[in-house]
Amino acid sequence: MSFFILIVFLLLFGTPIFVVIAGLALFLFHTSQIDSSAMIIEMYRMATTPILVAIPLFTFAGYLLSESGAPKRLIRIHDAVLGWSPGGLSVIALISCAVFTALTGATGLTIIALGGILFPAMLRAKYPERFSLGLLTTSGTLGLLFPPSLPLIIYAIVAKVRIDQLFLGGILPGILLVIVLSGFSVQRAVASHVPRARFEWGEVFKALKESLWEIPLPFIVLGGIYSGYFAVSEAAAITVVYVLLVEVAIYRDIRWRELPQIMRKSMVLVGGILIILGAALGLTNYLIDAEIPFKVLQFFKAYISSPIVFLIMLNLFLLAVGCIMDIFAALTVVVPIITPVAIAYGIHPVHLGIIFLTNLHIGASTPPVGINLFISSLRFEKPIMKIIMSSLPFLFILLLSLALITYIPWLSLVFLK
Repeated sequence: MSFFILIVFLLLFGTPIFVVIAGLALFLFHTSQIDSSAMIIEMYRMATTPILVAIPLFTFAGYLLSESGAPKRLIRIHDAVLGWSPGGLSVIALISCAVFTALTGATGLTIIALGGILFPAMLRAKYPERFSLGLLTTSGTLGLLFPPSLPLIIYAIVAKVRIDQLFLGGILPGILLVIVLSGFSVQRAVASHVPRARFEWGEVFKALKESLWEIPLPFIVLGGIYSGYFAVSEAAAITVVYVLLVEVAIYRDIRWRELPQIMRKSMVLVGGILIILGAALGLTNYLIDAEIPFKVLQFFKAYISSPIVFLIMLNLFLLAVGCIMDIFAALTVVVPIITPVAIAYGIHPVHLGIIFLTNLHIGASTPPVGINLFISSLRFEKPIMKIIMSSLPFLFILLLSLALITYIPWLSLVFLK
């Protein structure tokens, strides 16, 4: 018991999560007289997973886009097409954040990269400050359900789900989140008498021309995957080559000498993900050997017979996990324990994955310790309590959307063969 108290103490004082997970796994292996090489075996198994190569490639491509002029071009094209409508800029912010998070996979990076552009623009457009803060804070994780989001890939690896099915499963729920938040944003903009911009065909053509080389990227990647021309790992390699060609050779937003630094920054994130993933899979090995998922299932079946009640409890638990844990650590530690239990209640693995990621998306902005709250506070230089109060209306809307995603499996499964 004292060891687990020490674990909590270390987490509270900022000890790296992989150190805590690996230490816990080694301690449990030792007390159970299991050779510690079991963790190395799990790491080797992870390293031989074919889809693993997609993680560093997609991450590098995402960082290239974030360091280029792509965010400004993305916002400009949305502004040209939607800026004239009621609440147009708020809808632009939501769509831009969703697209950017899907491409980069790093939620904090979205708030940092796009927040500096969108927040001043929303204030100039007469949007209330509190509304703008809440929208940009809760939108930092909005793209997690859209391919090729890194958490989707991590979930597929850990839960052993087909990545192409998971990509398809996230499309409608992701669109639902964007539409619901957009509707709320439009209503608030109209109530606040936010003036509209004029629609100009000339600006639309200029914006389309400026982004001519970046617009085909998602169609090339996703079209190639679902048409069967290339696998996800091959799609990741094609994405890197295409983004390098466009941002370095065509737009020249990034100079060749800047590539090593961008590569280093992106691989720091990848290294952190892989270390957490390796340590967590070692811990998972012990949990499975100790039949922890079976014991958890027996506990739930003893007290909960209804799948509906189970889903309520699952959502509450995952919201708490998303609030206090890094999303990658949460996926690698919690998924192996909960997945067998959920399947026993008749929940489809793809539907479960979408429920997981939606909860973790909301949890990242949930008080008191959601990571997006602190990133937003630092980025916009506002008190944390102001960020929390600004985010509450958006969190309420997201929780209603979570209920729809949870209890209407069709949203996640309609495109599956």
